[in-house]
Amino acid sequence: MSPRLHDLPRYLQRLGFDAAPPPTLATLAALQQRHSAQFVFETVANLTRAPISLDLDSLQRKLLHDGRGGYCYELNGLFQALLRELGFDLRAVAGRVVMGGPEDALNARTHLVALVRVDGVDYLADVGFGGMVPTAPLRLDAREPQATPHELYRLDPREDGYLLRAQVGGQWRALYVFDLQPLAPIDLEVGNWYVSAHPASPFRDQLLVARTGPGWRKTLNNASFAVHRLGQDSVRHELDRPRAVMEVLEREFGLRLPPGPEVERALARKFEPGAARP
Repeated sequence: MSPRLHDLPRYLQRLGFDAAPPPTLATLAALQQRHSAQFVFETVANLTRAPISLDLDSLQRKLLHDGRGGYCYELNGLFQALLRELGFDLRAVAGRVVMGGPEDALNARTHLVALVRVDGVDYLADVGFGGMVPTAPLRLDAREPQATPHELYRLDPREDGYLLRAQVGGQWRALYVFDLQPLAPIDLEVGNWYVSAHPASPFRDQLLVARTGPGWRKTLNNASFAVHRLGQDSVRHELDRPRAVMEVLEREFGLRLPPGPEVERALARKFEPGAARP
């Protein structure tokens, strides 16, 4: 038997529901939009090299009780458990992130997303893609641009699956490719280990944070904090010390940082001479 959500009322309340809503497209759209506003994409655990557990109890404790967020395996993992609890028909699939690089790059399949079937139609549902997370379900068989509360998105078919693009600054930018192969639990464990612990992982020792709101996105890339408003130039601030970064995490992203000195120590290493701060 699959594990169950034991904090369903708390989870739904965070998303603005007093009772379980029906498994409709309108419900899916509301859940997806609200999720990226309420549950922050964040890699604090990667920064401090803390272990990242994907079992459902750990995800509920971290996101629903500890005031934290997570990355795709955590955010989409918990979101998919919620959708199943509400009666949605879905399956997990994996993507290769190509944002910022060649569209045909064969990167590791390390991005977890879901295909949700509503009234016989498949939709891509993703709440864990950081600063460019789509804030609405995307119809898999649509070829025209699809509107969301934020950017326009487009799904382009490929021989081996689909390529997701977003329109940013008037240009279509490739985000990730995915296929329709089903995933087993071991696939998630392997991908999660690679992203969090492999020396070649772009997330290792990095602080990446993102949150959405009405007409805006906020991002933090190590010590660079930015606010992106639709139709306006981004406003960016370079933070000059670990405490300033921690204050932004708490004030702008609503994160409750883990107790102890580990976060400040890890951030301090980012400010050492010669430290890489992408």
